[in-house]
Amino acid sequence: MESYNSSEEYSIYEDYPDFSTESAQKEPSHDVKDIVRVLSVVVYSLTCLLGILGNGLVIAVITCKMKKSVNAIWFLNLAAADFLFNVFLPLNIAYTAMNYHWVFGLALCKLNSFLLTLNLYSSVLLLTVISFDRCVSVVFPVWAQNRRTITLACLICSVLWAIGFLLSCPSLIFRHTVLRHNSVSCFNNYSLSMTENALGQMRHRAVTVIRLLAGFVIPIIIITFCYSVIVFKLKRNRLAKSQKPFKIIVAIIVTFFLCWTPYHILQLLEVKHAKVPRVVFEIGIPITTALAAANSCMNPILYVFMGQDFKKFKVSVLSRLVNALSEDTTHSSVAHRSVSKMSSMTEKETILP
Repeated sequence: MESYNSSEEYSIYEDYPDFSTESAQKEPSHDVKDIVRVLSVVVYSLTCLLGILGNGLVIAVITCKMKKSVNAIWFLNLAAADFLFNVFLPLNIAYTAMNYHWVFGLALCKLNSFLLTLNLYSSVLLLTVISFDRCVSVVFPVWAQNRRTITLACLICSVLWAIGFLLSCPSLIFRHTVLRHNSVSCFNNYSLSMTENALGQMRHRAVTVIRLLAGFVIPIIIITFCYSVIVFKLKRNRLAKSQKPFKIIVAIIVTFFLCWTPYHILQLLEVKHAKVPRVVFEIGIPITTALAAANSCMNPILYVFMGQDFKKFKVSVLSRLVNALSEDTTHSSVAHRSVSKMSSMTEKETILP
């Protein structure tokens, strides 16, 4: 997790070139930084508690209480990505609470950052595939009913995890620790040395651009296109019997991008850190990183609150989860109508001379 309390957290240099006298005067007071740090600890703690309980419950419900389906595979992998991240979140809670003093060693410094990045890529890749899956199911319902299998879904998820792992590997390479003023910082050392060089700047720029494109821009373009097609198709043919699955997935996607957008903006600004005041990073990065981490506990909450049975307060949380995670009724509705239409046309053809 990339949380910072001073320039030393994102640079290995004693005198960071962007901190001129003017920008130093804009440095936030210790009170403001302490407030941000405490707020981050609170957000991390709530995220960890709700994330472990919520995602753990989702995993248990899907594996023990539900019939296997393609949707269940998607949701199971989403929950697994968030749960894995939440399990290691206490490391970052301690790091932030100790005023960004890393006491867990180099290996966990690398692993902690790697899991945040893996959570980003695995989640956004899964959301993109889910959007594409729903688009195909609406546009080509008969084909989807015959070819949309659990085996194929598992294979796709395996490929997505492998891609996410590869894209997250820079954290394992460039994340390092350094002792400064009796405090150990966990930071990105793209130069792989104690001196700044052009290669390090190029690596930093490359990692940031790849993360922005693969983890944000390209997925949001694909997702927007898929749901535009879905909305057009459903409104045109009036095929949807239930809007529940559609609303849940849209809510998950919107929440994901709301949580991650500020993080990507700060990461992009960091590439041009010399032109950005110090206060932006010292205040912005802890807040945006905490917000990004908070996304890992959101999905189970959305499942419960957006399920059809939420207004029926007698229905248990377990039942609401099963209801929200159940197979999309829109898919079966579209396929059923398409098959019925084809059957009736076939019948007409056999009657006609």
